Amino acid sequence: MPVITFREALRQAMDEEMERDKDVILMGEEVARYNGAYKVSQGLLGKYGEERIIDTPISEEGFTGIGIGAAMAGLRPIVEWMTFNFSLMAIDQVINNAAKTRYMSGGQVEIPVVFRGPNGPGEYLAAQHSQAFQSLYAHIPGLKVAAPSTPYDAKGLLKSAVRDNNPVIFLESELMYSLKGNVPDDEYLVPLGEADIKREGNDATVVCFSRPVHMALEAAEQLKEEGINIEIVDIRSIRPLDSGVIFSSVKKTNRCVVVDEAWPFAGVGSYIGWLVSKNCFDDLDAPVELVSLEDVPMPYNHKLELAAQVSAEKIAAAVKRVLYTDQGNTEKKKWLKK
Repeated sequence: MPVITFREALRQAMDEEMERDKDVILMGEEVARYNGAYKVSQGLLGKYGEERIIDTPISEEGFTGIGIGAAMAGLRPIVEWMTFNFSLMAIDQVINNAAKTRYMSGGQVEIPVVFRGPNGPGEYLAAQHSQAFQSLYAHIPGLKVAAPSTPYDAKGLLKSAVRDNNPVIFLESELMYSLKGNVPDDEYLVPLGEADIKREGNDATVVCFSRPVHMALEAAEQLKEEGINIEIVDIRSIRPLDSGVIFSSVKKTNRCVVVDEAWPFAGVGSYIGWLVSKNCFDDLDAPVELVSLEDVPMPYNHKLELAAQVSAEKIAAAVKRVLYTDQGNTEKKKWLKK
């Protein structure tokens, strides 16, 4: 099985879908002649031309609206935001037009559009350009939200998103574009709404998505040396959410840690924690733990930037807390002092 990068997997997905369906187009800032800000669309302009790979002005509200209108007219646009930090400029278009039109038309008008781009913490990007907005978009009925953690999932989920007749928010971690993984040559799809067990275990369940999946896997190796065996549930799709896989895992391990790169207040992680507490209350042997970004704007200072974010060490400490080990509480005190 070939090993390719996350960005290459996304490119393959778009290439295959554009070749399969002439109605699929890509539009956004610098997606054509510059090959994309993160080189995800490299080579697509030469293959499909300017009518299907479209450079737009620097106006997120404008080209997002054009993408939604194109979807109403029968095309299947992929709208690339250079970063989800800039998606705030288009928020009215997404929430009031993309998400609601199918409902308000009684199902007569479908909106098959994908909004994709880098989301979450970057590096040295500070408070305005290093934000995770999954909870904002997952909050809106009418939107589907995906957040893959591997090249395999990225390709399969993006292909499913392009074929979906609803607007899909597709979150790509900015720090994972160079991540490598196995991706088969044969065509495949990863359905929206299906979670994946990335690691089986018995002592505690760690629920996560996107880049934190790899932090959880790193934490699992650390904990394994201490005789602790965790199960890692990668939800992959935030909305629709595969709660069944989460509940089954928690009922097996009786303990749960939820990881989310966004802020804790009203976050996806907080919502999953509530779901687990409500539906698995009698099976839990400890309160659900949440590991998230600290409740502050992202610092620019690199040491503070790292201290504010999710890490393998924080995940391992949270696992130890749900297992009632003294070491877990000690690690929490260390982070609070920092």
